[in-house]
Amino acid sequence: MEKLIYALWKETNRSQEDFNERLLGDLQKNLKNSGASRVQFNVADSVVASTIAAEMWGSEIRVNLKPMPSATVSFWLNSAHIRGPYEKLLEAACPRIAGYVASESTVIPYSEVMKDGEKTPGFSQMAFIRRPPRLGREAWLQQWLGTQTKLAGETQTIFHYCQNIVTRQLTYGAPHLDAIVEEIWPMEAMKDPDLFFKGEGSIEKQNLNRARQLENVVKFIDFDKCDLLYTTQYRFGQWIDFTGQPSIEGI
Repeated sequence: MEKLIYALWKETNRSQEDFNERLLGDLQKNLKNSGASRVQFNVADSVVASTIAAEMWGSEIRVNLKPMPSATVSFWLNSAHIRGPYEKLLEAACPRIAGYVASESTVIPYSEVMKDGEKTPGFSQMAFIRRPPRLGREAWLQQWLGTQTKLAGETQTIFHYCQNIVTRQLTYGAPHLDAIVEEIWPMEAMKDPDLFFKGEGSIEKQNLNRARQLENVVKFIDFDKCDLLYTTQYRFGQWIDFTGQPSIEGI
């Protein structure tokens, strides 16, 4: 099977709330009824602040995807070759889409079953990443998948971490991306750097974890080539991440 991820844009004159209602209503039903598995939407909304990147990272995150997507959807098919009917559903609901096939590595799984239409707890960061030209693909993957994987769990309160390595672009004109990363934090961490960076009440530990993160992230990500979308996640079909193997702590 293959995992497909689509960035979705809303009409400029449509509110985000109306757009979300369309995605989480008829579109998700149509995708599921057509045979898509493990349907997941990540939608921007009024609850999730758009200024968190600057607050938490202390750096300016430039916007390269202009305008930024309003949401993403991911689902699994036996093969991306049969995606035509599914893309027609997306195109009927969205004025612009950009599709990708990804190799998924869920290093911190989320094991709670959510009812259809019930949001996943916390807020979800979607990072759209381009490999820096200074790094070859293998060196880039080693720095990200090798070093960063365990560090992310040690220095942040994320309870879901999914690394999607983009293997190919599906739709004409889709922006070039090398990875799409999904991470979920507790909602309280949205405005609490101590919780975000696992400070546990110690400003020294908070600053140390922030510094460890930044020191490593800049080795394989250029902030001017990374876009962050803060969202609420919804899963449909009552599925969970596979949890039958050791966790990230075993790395």
